Amino acid sequence: MPGIDKLPIEETLEDSPQTRSLLGVFEEDTAATSSYFSQLFKAMQRIYDAQNELSAATHLTSRLLKDYEKQRFPLGGDDEVMSSTLQQFAKVIDELSSCHAVLSTQLADAMMFPITQFQERDLREIVILKEVFQIASDEHDAAVNRYSRLSKRRENEKVKNEVMEDVYTSRKKQHETIMQYFASLNMLQYKKKMALLEPLLGYMQAQISFFKLGSENLTQQWEEFLTNIGTSVQNVRREMDSDAEATEQTIQDLKAASDPLYMPDPDPNKIPVNRNLTRKAGYLNTRYKTSLVSSAWDRQYFFTQGGNLMSQSRGDVAGGLVMDIDNCSVMAVDCDDRRFCFQITSFNGKKAVILQAESRKDCEEWIATINNISKRIYLSENPEEIAARVNQSALEAVTPSPSFQQRHDSFRPSTQGRLKTDRSGSQCSAGSESPALSSLSLDSLVAPDTPIQFDIISPVSEEHTSQAKSGAQGRTNPFGESGGSKSEESEDSILHQLYIVRFLGCMEVKATESADVIYETMRQILAARAIHNIFRMTESHLLVTCECLKLIDPQTQVTRLWFPLSSVVLCASHQENKRLLGFVLKTAGGRMDGRPVTVCYVFESNNDGEKICDSVGLAKQIALHSEMDRKATQKQRDLDKAKEKQQEELHKQKQIEKDLEEQSRLIATSSRPSQSAADGQFLVLSNSQSEDSEAGEEGQKKGESNA
Repeated sequence: MPGIDKLPIEETLEDSPQTRSLLGVFEEDTAATSSYFSQLFKAMQRIYDAQNELSAATHLTSRLLKDYEKQRFPLGGDDEVMSSTLQQFAKVIDELSSCHAVLSTQLADAMMFPITQFQERDLREIVILKEVFQIASDEHDAAVNRYSRLSKRRENEKVKNEVMEDVYTSRKKQHETIMQYFASLNMLQYKKKMALLEPLLGYMQAQISFFKLGSENLTQQWEEFLTNIGTSVQNVRREMDSDAEATEQTIQDLKAASDPLYMPDPDPNKIPVNRNLTRKAGYLNTRYKTSLVSSAWDRQYFFTQGGNLMSQSRGDVAGGLVMDIDNCSVMAVDCDDRRFCFQITSFNGKKAVILQAESRKDCEEWIATINNISKRIYLSENPEEIAARVNQSALEAVTPSPSFQQRHDSFRPSTQGRLKTDRSGSQCSAGSESPALSSLSLDSLVAPDTPIQFDIISPVSEEHTSQAKSGAQGRTNPFGESGGSKSEESEDSILHQLYIVRFLGCMEVKATESADVIYETMRQILAARAIHNIFRMTESHLLVTCECLKLIDPQTQVTRLWFPLSSVVLCASHQENKRLLGFVLKTAGGRMDGRPVTVCYVFESNNDGEKICDSVGLAKQIALHSEMDRKATQKQRDLDKAKEKQQEELHKQKQIEKDLEEQSRLIATSSRPSQSAADGQFLVLSNSQSEDSEAGEEGQKKGESNA
């Protein structure tokens, strides 16, 4: 190849200074080549890494587009047109991902392999040969110096031959090394050009192959598809622009119309009071007591629904019942030196709520609305309709709606689809029934016509109740067990958790396999409370230990109920209202016939119900591990006792054998020399010897019987 400079291999043996100078030029060129190719390798490595990242990102995009239809979005998640379009896009991008993967493989083989080989093999070989040549050159110079210092007057043939042999060996090694070094430097001039051109050629060929593969896969059909998608995107953009303009105009109109409403207390001449409202909603400040002499105010969202006043805090999914405004009384009051306050008092006068409106107009409208609703309910001629309306409102307040639209529609009073629910709970609307309960028969969870107990009364017989009252200082155990020893054990329990709960009710249930029975019991108890206007709840302290659950009177510290922990078969909190929780308890024999009875107790807590359920689960785990440890300890104790007993038996047997040996020795020493040992003859012993013999025979018989 013309234009290639070479080192003269013929002059390597002479090793002239001119040859060394020319070698230095080639070594400088090698160093510059190594530096340049190092930078070129980094650049190509970045190209290769970027291509690999692009291939992986394309594959990930295709996979995410395929998984779009599996995602569940709260808004617009069932758009079939969008799902089908994204599936087609996923197919196209998947093909592109395959093309990118092929391109990555071609770049690795045709671009990265040649330049990597040149760097790691060829340039590395030059560096090694340079080091070997330098060592051989130093050895040759040392051998020549020793040869030059040979003495002319004191010649030693042996030393002379050794020095000459050393010069011969070192010169031959230097000549061979420098020839190999010169040849590698000459070949490097060719390899440098190939290492520079082959990666570029491979890169261009891989790109051309990639573009050809893409043009073959992206046919006319895909081009039409992409054109249609582009048209659809433009239509959506135009629709968005028109909607944005309409929204902007709506905002401007609302700003102009709402400007008088920004004032907290507008002029009644400009905005008159509407006294004919039958529905009202808005934020009010409610007054509640923090202690016997102090009170505080809390801002909540209030709304009327049917014949009830509901409230909802920010972040809550559904509203809660404040009070029944059937035949109630409402009037403006002065309270805590605050303006625009009014008070709502229930028909029996047992409950009163003090609220504060934002303006005089708002206060008068709330008073008028509540009067209108109370009057309308009072004049109704159908009592069943009133009960159904109260039940529907209570269910909507307790049971959250399953969808986004129903969640917000439940805040409005419903005039259609009244719910008629008895205590059996055999019929329920689709909006208030959970999906888990829709596939189960409610009769399989709760027995029909099951009475609901709203007060804490022991369900056991009078005999057990009297025993519990006399023997446990007022402590009631619904399972007919004595609580005297348990209290001492609970004091030494590892776990002690105390929670404030309010008893809502309990009823007998049938199923205990899932938490659905607790949810259904909560629904029936809360619905029954709303129907019968039962809002009084008994507050207690729930003590969770490793042995039992206790309901303690906070005033007298007397145990109202005592549940063995082993009887708790199920515990769960409400899915939406986390303050509601329930326990399913199974008695050993609560009926007259001795069959087990399963009862579900429902409570409301100040804390998160899940924390209480977690405490109960932790207590059961600790109790289980304690029982396992106790059984293991008892088993080890029994094994130790059996081992000790066996050791005692072995000791007794050894003692008996020792006594027998002693008796035999005594018999042998006391026998007479002249006595014959023939059959039918007996040995005559003294009285003491005969007694010892009899004792030895008895010991031998006893040892044989023990053996």
